[in-house]
Amino acid sequence: MAEEKLHFQAEVGRLLDIVAHSLYSDKEIFLRELISNASDACDRLRYLALTDPALAADDPNFKVRISIDRKARTLTIADNGVGMNHDELIQNLGTIARSGTAAFMKDLTGDTSKDVKLIGQFGVGFYSAFMVADQVVVTSRKAGEDPSGANRAWRWVSDGRGDFTIAEAEREGRGTTIEMHLREGEDEFLEPMRIRQIVRTYSDHIALPVTLVEDGKENTLNSAAALWHRPKAEITEQQYREFYRHAGHLGDEPWLTVHFKVEGVVEYTALLFVPAERPFDLFHPDRRHRVKLYVRRVFITDEAPELVPSWLRFLKGVVDSEDLPLNVSREMLQKNAVLTKIRQGLISRVLSELEKTAEKDADDYLGFWDKFGSVLKEGLYEDQERRAALLKLARFRSTHGDGWTSLAGYVGRMKPGQEAIYYITGDDAKALRKSPQIEGFAAKGVEVLLLSDPIDDFWISAIGEYEGKKFRSVTQGGTDLAKIAADGKEAEKKDPPPGLAGLVAVFRLALKDEVKDVRASERLTESAVCLVADQGDLDMRIERMLRQHKQLDQGAKRIMEINPRHALIAKLATLVGKTEEAQALDTMAHLLLDQARIVEGETLPDPAAFARRLASALARGLA
Repeated sequence: MAEEKLHFQAEVGRLLDIVAHSLYSDKEIFLRELISNASDACDRLRYLALTDPALAADDPNFKVRISIDRKARTLTIADNGVGMNHDELIQNLGTIARSGTAAFMKDLTGDTSKDVKLIGQFGVGFYSAFMVADQVVVTSRKAGEDPSGANRAWRWVSDGRGDFTIAEAEREGRGTTIEMHLREGEDEFLEPMRIRQIVRTYSDHIALPVTLVEDGKENTLNSAAALWHRPKAEITEQQYREFYRHAGHLGDEPWLTVHFKVEGVVEYTALLFVPAERPFDLFHPDRRHRVKLYVRRVFITDEAPELVPSWLRFLKGVVDSEDLPLNVSREMLQKNAVLTKIRQGLISRVLSELEKTAEKDADDYLGFWDKFGSVLKEGLYEDQERRAALLKLARFRSTHGDGWTSLAGYVGRMKPGQEAIYYITGDDAKALRKSPQIEGFAAKGVEVLLLSDPIDDFWISAIGEYEGKKFRSVTQGGTDLAKIAADGKEAEKKDPPPGLAGLVAVFRLALKDEVKDVRASERLTESAVCLVADQGDLDMRIERMLRQHKQLDQGAKRIMEINPRHALIAKLATLVGKTEEAQALDTMAHLLLDQARIVEGETLPDPAAFARRLASALARGLA
């Protein structure tokens, strides 16, 4: 087959340009990334060989082999893992298929220093080779493919400038070889002592031998023992940190490390990490975790939803079982009682560690919650058994201040006469603070939770209450604020202004086909009008979301509340009963309804009519 010349995917080209042409302070991390990739390739083949032993029979001892050629100025890393065929080389090295990449690329700013930091968090993987090399040659042969056939081996070559070539090649045995032609000035990576130091610093945890060929001899550089099985007292923070980067393919540092062993009826070891930064694929629709499942040190899978719930998908690390069978299949995982027990144990331990951290260092915990709280709250909806523990961990924005509050803190600040925990949901906490629906609550000093995550609408309706206090949306009618004391005193009721009852009646008649009711409001202090849902109806935000997703054809009509203390309402009340003002009141009723819709983020049913009414009202005011 003739040599093919292909172009990198646009995102890869942009990434390579930043990586290859930036002053990167930690160039040595390229070796860590390539060794991690080689280790993963061996893990994948070890798993495949459980059901097809022939795949690894010719070379059963997995390892990563490093060699140096000073004369040719090349550094070579080879593995005897699963290997790649023609199409996989193009897919894996010519495009970025990793979930979350779109969000990652969107965050790139064009500012080199900022983008390098982002790339470090993303994990540069194979492309990090171009930090030190001006040409990279990858030769790969996939395990199980006939060495004499058309797909025996393939060579991928690129200088990282936009193109790469693929051609047939020769390779003895399965696996992948990466040959880097080093740039001028990168001589340090041709020194065995330097390579030895880098491997021991970054890759000592790799659970297979990493060797260096020197003077015809092959020496192992790492301990080649599974880090999670070593005693905690023997593991340094640096080793934990590098294992985290290997296991999670991330460039930041772990915020929390959870390392424990369980013995008894079910035996397993877990080494789990909570990232310091939010992974780019955290909100990918598949909601998958990337915790690796091992059985007696043999990698099985990193895609077992039965191991870790989706609401803990930010976890990275490994779980190694002593009880699961080595040949465990995907179907067996779905029904395995041992895995169910492991899952329960993992959840309990992680939640316990989070609770300890919240009590020990509240500010540090708030940093975690700011990044991962919206994911953890998914458990409130999905995991009834863990709700009490999760509610204790949950933190919320509220009208009490600019910081976060717990539910216990909210309950402790409830006013005399207040029987419910009040909340409002929306897309942005800052915007919610300005919502008309909370004006009356703010006037009385009644705290309102500001819930701006999409999951909030669902978990709060599923739970219903906390410590006997019901959750109540401020966008629903039926709230009697008069019962709640302001500043420890019973609020005084004020008589409505003259003409208000007549204005309400006129508005009801004008809007009879568009709203369920019109009534005077206790909640409004500054705004003229707002919309609320009737008692028993869906919360307005939930209904809007259901309509957007075509799960609800038509929503319930809303109640329009008017503020009797507002100057506009008082002025309109004086026009009631005047025949010549009937049309003006009808126009104002519809204008105020559309105003309330706009504030709620609703689409106006007839924008042209709104514009005509607004022009008419402005002309009248200027007359």
